[in-house]
Amino acid sequence: MTSAALHLTAPTQTERGLLRLAERITAFVEGRVAARAARREIALDLLREQQARKHDQRRIDHMLAQAGLPRR
Repeated sequence: MTSAALHLTAPTQTERGLLRLAERITAFVEGRVAARAARREIALDLLREQQARKHDQRRIDHMLAQAGLPRR
């Protein structure tokens, strides 16, 4: 093999730069996906907590009365 043939097997400077760029973009996107998943978990936990919380019946009756609606 000649040295010219060996030179063609290695990635060029442009290709190496593109690979580094692709790695950075991949890391950025993976970070965004992970952050979105974490926010979704927090939102689901808050929603579960709200749904599990017992409602004060007197407060509900009071709010209905303030709105001019008949009580339950």
